[in-house]
Amino acid sequence: MKNYILFLLFALCFLGVKAQQLPIKVVFDITSADPKVHQSTMRHVNLMASSYPDSQFEVVIYSGSIGMVLKEESTVADHIIQYENNDNVSFKVCAMTMKRKQVKEEQLLAGVGTVPDGIMEIVSKQADGWGYIKEAN
Repeated sequence: MKNYILFLLFALCFLGVKAQQLPIKVVFDITSADPKVHQSTMRHVNLMASSYPDSQFEVVIYSGSIGMVLKEESTVADHIIQYENNDNVSFKVCAMTMKRKQVKEEQLLAGVGTVPDGIMEIVSKQADGWGYIKEAN
């Protein structure tokens, strides 16, 4: 009986470790204009993308955070551009924020896409089973 219990515990531990290796899907919500938040967001994305290379990550930028993806303002442009051809990591900016802030698509960094509504993009991702991370100070 003791050996049986030990075997079950070992099997459960093995399955737990194996489950952590499964692909994940995470949406990052960023609204802050603070460059430190932009930098920490990129640290999180870089770490997660390298730890889970078969997973999907999407950073949704709206409201005050739009400077994060503007060619003339971004303090993390090099980090964002490195994902331009990566199908597993995407950056999406809210079209309503762009309109309100009078930002044109040509002002965005290479590889940054748009979505009609940033909040609805996040809600849709969550409805599809994506994990959620709010990036803030």
